[in-house]
Amino acid sequence: MDRNFETHLIDQCRNNDRRAQMKLYDSYCKAMFNTAYNFVKDDAIAQDVMQEAFIKAFKKIETFTGEATFGAWLKRIVINQSLDWLKKQKVTTVELQDNVEYLPDDGPWEIESEIKMSAIYKCIEALPQKCKNVVKLILLEGYDHQEVSQILEISEVASRSQLSRGKSKLKELLIEGNYES
Repeated sequence: MDRNFETHLIDQCRNNDRRAQMKLYDSYCKAMFNTAYNFVKDDAIAQDVMQEAFIKAFKKIETFTGEATFGAWLKRIVINQSLDWLKKQKVTTVELQDNVEYLPDDGPWEIESEIKMSAIYKCIEALPQKCKNVVKLILLEGYDHQEVSQILEISEVASRSQLSRGKSKLKELLIEGNYES
């Protein structure tokens, strides 16, 4: 979408223009659904989470400053909405201590090159919840540790530790073949 046209649509949304809202929704709904689905793993729930995120975004459109793209701003709302849904499901997590040091990768991975993406996603889902959230945000969504620390309300050190643990466990699962492709 043309940046100027998007800016015009956002201005119209600030005036509560339903057509402009629908155009932005149509432009971003597929990507935002995929983001929600990455966390909640259910089509209907991902659809609900995504729609709630759009409602929240349109209600708070005045807070959009344009420092980031609208898509990045909206994605953060979708991720927070997804994490809120997970918290409401009483997903139990274990808090990692902030004083854990970052562990570097321990060398090259030797796994089958024929592993399908669906198998990798399945192994990611088998990770402990906190590691899984960090792995998804960094490896799948492209956020950095500073952004992850803000989104998940953890320190950057905890983000690095959880990513390291998540990658180690993921590697272990893939090497052992603990997946069904």
